[in-house]
Formats: sequence, structure tokens, C-alpha cells
Amino acid sequence: MKFLSRRLVLGLAVSLGLLPSAASLAADNPDTITIDWATYNPVSMLLKDKGWLEEEFAKDEISIHWVQSLGSNKALEFLNAGSIDFGSSAGAAALVSKINGNPIKSVYVFSKPEWTALVTAKDSGINSVADLKGKSVAVTRGTDPHIFLVRALQGVGLTEQDITPVLLQHPDGATALVRGDVDAWAGLDPMMANVELNEGARLFHRDADANTYGILSTREAFLEQHPDLVKRVLVVYENARKYALDHPDELKASFVAATKLADAVADKQLNERTDLSNGVIGEAQRESILQAGLALQKAGVIEPGIDVQNVLDDLVADGYVPVGN
Repeated sequence: MKFLSRRLVLGLAVSLGLLPSAASLAADNPDTITIDWATYNPVSMLLKDKGWLEEEFAKDEISIHWVQSLGSNKALEFLNAGSIDFGSSAGAAALVSKINGNPIKSVYVFSKPEWTALVTAKDSGINSVADLKGKSVAVTRGTDPHIFLVRALQGVGLTEQDITPVLLQHPDGATALVRGDVDAWAGLDPMMANVELNEGARLFHRDADANTYGILSTREAFLEQHPDLVKRVLVVYENARKYALDHPDELKASFVAATKLADAVADKQLNERTDLSNGVIGEAQRESILQAGLALQKAGVIEPGIDVQNVLDDLVADGYVPVGN
């Protein structure tokens, strides 16, 4: 025999242990991929509702488990604990978490939002950031609203020591504001839109450019062990983002079903404050996160010896978002 077929050569290689078999490769895959959904990540709600990830991985006998994140801090805590494989957070929150030792890689943009502002009751008398001095402010540490608050205070020469932070998760912060338990709240949509429309709350300080992008991160270990699975998750995520742009009514329906909030609240968040036009962590996204990090360093939240640019470069993992799929 002058030559052997490719199939026979491969078969011999597998039998001799020179190449892994398909069965052994499959055995290396996890039984479950755990991914979060969040009310501040509209694409995640559509994705969960449609079951597209379940369809993608059914052939591999990999199940999808969904976990709700109530804020960036919770998503990043879950990632750090290894209880989820993919989590939704603000870009700046991911950066701070990385600085604090969380082994994560940011791989995708799910939105460009204006999801946070400083909020107060309609008759509070608070009209500017400077008016917060000596006041109580509900805030969720480790999230974009917290970072937004720190930067806003810094802009008028104040720090968190000049206010009384009341540490609450976002929904509880909204409730505390409505009840009058706090003077102001570092808000987050959709709860922010809800109290604005239904409780007469006022957004007294807004700065769209100080909102960092919505970022999807994965655990470093998961990316190292399963880069192919990460790419496949992002193919589905990217298709869902594009579908959301083409089918806004279906995106809204998933949002309303998940949040149980009124159509007007959904319209305000999705139509006025959410841009889903890009999924890649590019230069604009990097610069936004970098500037937030540098502002936090100036405010003393990040230690002066930290090289923020180097941490950002280590945080972002390029090349996993499909192009032109």
C-alpha cells in the first residue's frame, strides 16, 4: 500500500493515544454553563427568554443555568466565587474588581447605557451635587452608580466622607428614596426610570459620558480551559444583540415579562437610555473605562501605585467577538 487514507491515519493516531478522541474532548466540556441575567442588561433578558443558548449547546449535552445579578457588585462576586461563568457589569466596576484581585476577563459589550444618575425626591430641595454635603445617599458599592457618585462628588470638591452613604442593593435604594429614608440615591435603571415616572423622583445630576459601558466578563480559568465555548457563547450573544435591534418590540416584551414593570418604564430605559449598536470592546470603551479608573484613583478609591492602564489591558480579552457572522 503506497498510502494510507487520512481517516485511517487519524484513527490509528487516536488508538495509539497520539491524538485525543472526540469522546475525550467532549468529556473535558462542563456539564453546565452558568450565565447571569440582569435588568440592566436587556440583551440577557431576551436571550434567556428565547432559549438560544440552550439550543446552541444541546448537541453537546451542556445545559445552561441562569442566575440573576442585582448589580455589578453581585455579578462580580459571583464570578470571583466561581458560581457563574459569565457576568454582566459596568466596565469601570469590572476594572475595580480586577484591581482587587478578581480573576476575570472582559470579552463583550452588551450596551452603551445612561443607566445611572443621582436621584432625589421631588420636594427634597436638593438641586446639585454640592447640595449632597451632609446628606444621606443610598448607594451600592462596586457598581457604576457608586463610581458615578464618587466622580460627581469629586467634581465639586467633595468625597464620600462629606455625605452619609447608606449601603443598599439597587432595588432597596429606590425603595429607601421613595419612603424618605434617604435624601438621595445613586440610581440604576430600570428602578430609576420607575421612580422617576411613578413617584415623581428627580434626576438632579446626569452625565451620560460618566456612565461606563455594559460589559460581559468571564472567569479567566473558564476562558483558558474553554476558549471555544466562550466564542460560541458570544456568537449567540451577538446574534441576540442584533435581533434586539431589529425586533425592539420583542426586546421590550422580554424586559416587561422579566421586570414586571410598566411599558412606559421599559420605553424610557430601552428607547432613551440604551444603545445596543456595538458589541466589541474597542478604543471608545477602553477609554471610557480608563478615564473612570483614573478619576477613582484621583479620588483615592484606587491606590496611587496601581497602573490603571496595565490592569485595563489585562482585563480586556480581544478576539472573541464574532465579526460578520
